[in-house]
Formats: sequence, C-alpha cells, structure tokens
Amino acid sequence: MRFRQVHLDFHTSPAIKNVGGRFLREEFEEALKAGHVDSVTVFSKCHHGYSYHPTRVNETHPGLDFDLLGAELDVCRRASVRAPVYISAGLDEKYAVCHPDQLVRQSPDQVITFDLPGYHLLCFNTPYLDLLLKQIREVMTVYHPVGIFLDICDIRSCRCPYCMESMKEKGYDPNNDEDVYKHGREVYFNYTRAVKKVISEIDPDTAIFHNAGRVPLGDREFADCDTHLELESLPTGGWGYDHFPMTASYCRCLGKEYLGMTGKFHTTWGEFGGFKHPNALKYETSLSLSLGAGCSVGDQLHPSGKPDMATYALIGAAYAEVEKKEKFCRGAAAVSDTAVLADDYPTGANRVLLEKKYLFDVVDRYCDISGYKLVILPDSLNYDAELEEKLKKYLQNGGKILATGSAGFDDNGAFLGLDSLKLIRKNENKPDYMRPASPDGFTNGVTEYHMSTDSYLFEPKEGFEVVAYGIDSYFNRTAKHFCSHRHTPADPDSRRPGAVISDSIGYISWRIFEDYATLGSLHLKELADLMIGKLLGGDRTLTVKGLPDRGIATLLRQGGRLVNHLLFAHTTVRGRNTEVIEDVVPVYGLTVTVKTDKRPASVTLQPQNIRLPFEYKEGKVKYTVPELYIHQMVVIE
Repeated sequence: MRFRQVHLDFHTSPAIKNVGGRFLREEFEEALKAGHVDSVTVFSKCHHGYSYHPTRVNETHPGLDFDLLGAELDVCRRASVRAPVYISAGLDEKYAVCHPDQLVRQSPDQVITFDLPGYHLLCFNTPYLDLLLKQIREVMTVYHPVGIFLDICDIRSCRCPYCMESMKEKGYDPNNDEDVYKHGREVYFNYTRAVKKVISEIDPDTAIFHNAGRVPLGDREFADCDTHLELESLPTGGWGYDHFPMTASYCRCLGKEYLGMTGKFHTTWGEFGGFKHPNALKYETSLSLSLGAGCSVGDQLHPSGKPDMATYALIGAAYAEVEKKEKFCRGAAAVSDTAVLADDYPTGANRVLLEKKYLFDVVDRYCDISGYKLVILPDSLNYDAELEEKLKKYLQNGGKILATGSAGFDDNGAFLGLDSLKLIRKNENKPDYMRPASPDGFTNGVTEYHMSTDSYLFEPKEGFEVVAYGIDSYFNRTAKHFCSHRHTPADPDSRRPGAVISDSIGYISWRIFEDYATLGSLHLKELADLMIGKLLGGDRTLTVKGLPDRGIATLLRQGGRLVNHLLFAHTTVRGRNTEVIEDVVPVYGLTVTVKTDKRPASVTLQPQNIRLPFEYKEGKVKYTVPELYIHQMVVIE
C-alpha cells in the first residue's frame, strides 16, 4: 500500500460537452509530481453512469471522444504511480432512470421520482448486477488495474419487486424488518462474491475495496470482503476531527492494511472551488500516520480534464512532509494499553481516551483481549455467555475491567456471573447527580454534578472503594411538579454508591460515555479518567504533560524501535457546522514518559534527525520535546 494517495472523483454530467478536452498527459504528470502523489484512484464509471473509456458493455460519456482512463493509466505507469480504478457500483443514474423497478425501495409501494437533482440507489438483487459485473470484467480485461474501488456498497434493507419475490421464495417475511435486513445481507454478500470471482479469474492479485463510508464494528464478514480498508473520514464534511481516530482504532485490529481518506475540500465531496488551509491537510495526513495508516486525499477533476494546480500545491504541502516521515511509519503497529469492547463505535469513550492521552484500541467480541492491561465495557454492551466466559478468563489471568451503565451484567444482575457486584435495577430518578468521594474533588470541587443519562442502583460487595456517590433529585420533572428551567436540584439527604473500584474491577453506574458524547461536561471526563488511572496505576505505557486536550499522542512499534507521535492543531467552527484548522499554535516543552523494557540507545526527533537528551529510570525513558508544530515524531531506538 502506498502512503500518498489521491482519490480523484470525476462525476460528470452528460450535459457537459468537450469532456477531457483540456487533458494533457504532461500536465497530469506534473500535477502528480507537484502533489508528491504515489497513488491515484482514477475513474472508469461515475455516479452518472457513463464510462470514461471506449466500452462495449456501457455507454461512453457523450462529451468524451478519447480514452481518458487509458491516458491517465499510461501517465501513472510512466511516473511509477499506483493507479486503482474506480467504478460506481450502487449508483448509476443513467441506468436508474430507465429501470426504476431496480431501485432500492423502503416499501413496495414507495413512489420514486426524478424531479429533483440527485442520484438513486440501485439494488444488487436485480439485473443491474449482471451489467455491473460485465463492466468490471471489461475494465479488468482491457486495463489490468492494480486495484478496483467500488463505491456506494452496503447492506440494504430493500423491498423492490425483485427482493419481494426473492424473500417470498426464501420464506422471509417482507413485513418483518429483521427478515428484510437478513435478506439484504445475503444480497450484499452475493454481490461481493460475484465481484471477487470476476476479478480473480483475470488477476487474483488485484486489490478490491467496497466503499460503504464505514466498516461496521464487529461485522467481520463485512470487512473480509475487502483486501484492504480505506476509511472515509472528512473532518470538514461532518465527520469531525475525532472520527478517524475512533474508526482507525478499530480497523487496525482487523489484520488489514488501511488508509485514512480525507479531502482537499473546505466541506465535502463534490465541492468545486473549495479548499482547506494547508495546515489542516498537514494535520490530517499526520493524524493518519500517527494511527498506523496510509493517507488518501480526495480531489475532483474538472470536466475539462485539466488538473487544478492550486489543489496539487495544497496536497503537495502535506505529502512532501509525509514522504519524509513514511519510512518511520511503514509496517508500524500501535502500542495500546486499553481496549474498549463495544458493539458500535463508542464516541464518548473515544473522546475521553483521546483527550486524556491514553493508548487504546476499539475492539469487538472476536478480538484477542489477553494482551491489554485494561478492558472498558461501555454503557450498554450486548452481553452473552460466550462473552462472559471470555471476560472472566481475562480477569483470572490478571486483567482489569472498567464497566459503565448496564454493561457486563447478566439477566440476574450479576457482574460477569460473579458475586462481586449486584445490579438491582435501573434508577427511576433521571437526571440525577454525582458527588466525588475524595475530599480533593474535581476541578470545580466537591459538589453535586449533573448526570443526564440513565443510572443504575447496585450493591458492591466487600473489597470495593467508593469513588463517587449517586445523589437523586427531589423528583423527576413533570407537568404537575417541576422546578426551575431545566431539572430538579439534588436532594442532599439522598446518597448511594455511584462509582466503585477494587483491585481489578471498576464500575460507574451511569452511562457516562453516552453522557460525554452528548453534553461533554468536564466532570464526566474527570470521573472516567480517575477510574481509568486508578486501574492502570503504574502500568500506563505513555504519559504526556503539557499537551492540550485537542492534542493527540500515540505510540507505535516499528521493528526494534518505538515511534511516539505528538499532534496538535487549533480547531474552530466556521459557518454552521464546519470544523476547520487554519492557524498553527505551537506547543512548547512537552514532557513525555514511555515504559520500555531496556535503556534506549537513542531518542531522536524525526524526520529532523535531532538527538534528544533523555533519562532512563525504573524502566521508563523520559524526554522533553522542545516544540510541537502540528506534528512531531520521536523515535526511541
């Protein structure tokens, strides 16, 4: 996998003439060089449904009079640039208009119109699939690409005429949403198997990726359809800057190469004339490297075929730095102390752990958790006997667990089937309050802190220390009795255990991560951090002092070295909901401590190759990073 990819969108209306009329091979190559690009995804067929090359199984774009795809591939071969080929799979508007019966439908009688601009989703359980496979075969036979990128591919709950008939034949109930989803899974995996068969018959080494915009957490069958992963996460497009660390922290556990896909756009895909600040792209590509990923930047080629050199100057500003750094990143694997065991992406836990600079992975129930020092069970993890046995074995072998909300309790209220904690019932009082047990309190002292989500009443057995108390309000807010503008204040005579800890188990009775994802209150993070810190104790591999909450700290192992990545960028919201990076705010004098099994031979700032003084004591190396300017790697040999 290459580290400096561009995803070159080319969704071009049939109403546009002279498509590719200003394409020059020399200019295309010049743009790739200016951008320091070593891989570019180029288009065979776009969402409008037209091919950008001669074709016997589709229709060439009516405004194109030469083989644009072939010309782009020739340039890439000459420039030693890898070039996967893009085929729009789930969208083909030309075909959709002529075959509305083959579109995905939420209900059999759904009325589909073509009155507004936009695309219509096609079902893979229709004759359209046969056409798509022919298009893939043609591209493979004629161009022999290194990879095929198939877009808009996902499991669909569909009730089109073909799916209705298919469900009837298989005994599924089309009025049952679970049955419709199961059928949709069968349709999707039939599609992926058919694609793989066509591609493998011609070249089994061709890379295949089906883009759904995300990899569902825990759905290994879904991820196994891809030879590698491209994690779509455009921070300015609504994803935000904490999205990619969360998805990467899971996908790196799947045993596949992966890259982070951002964009050059101010907002998101399809934006002509939109640019982010170069500092933003430098940060986003560095973030990919820090999480063990390669980089992909989305661009959109103008219908004329002429690359925008301002775009490649922007991309080049970031990729020139990636080019210098990638030798310290290739083949590196994350070092993680903590596993967050979840059924879906845990936004709140992800934010707490990032902001407090913990090393963590997001894992599913199929991951090996034996090597982690702490496993977090967030809020409402689905629980069964198999998972119980796995977690009990982990505890017996010296592991530690932090559970929140109802996670980890069986139907009888026992925690992991043990008698150490007993869940009584959900607390009817909502919202309620949390009071720290320590006289030190939190940033705002010892007081009653508002908790907005469900909480649970429980009984801790002997050996548990109370870290925080739960305090009920006087009453729940109703039309008949309410107090003030929002919620009822705490009842000072009400107190019960709210968060407890033993040598190996911590429990927080609130759905604290859900609360943090929703409201982001400081005391929520402080309670979670206190519990995690107590459980990890002196076993924490990495600690960083002086890095603000929006900073990122990771540690990767590359052969015989450790690579510490430190990142910081000032983010702000522009417009209604576009999170951007412009100004660089340097951070000075960061103190970093890393647990290592031996004294390092050297500690250097890379890629500057500047040696840092360090001290090594009691199995920990300590050093100071003089200045952090967006991204700094520290290599411990």
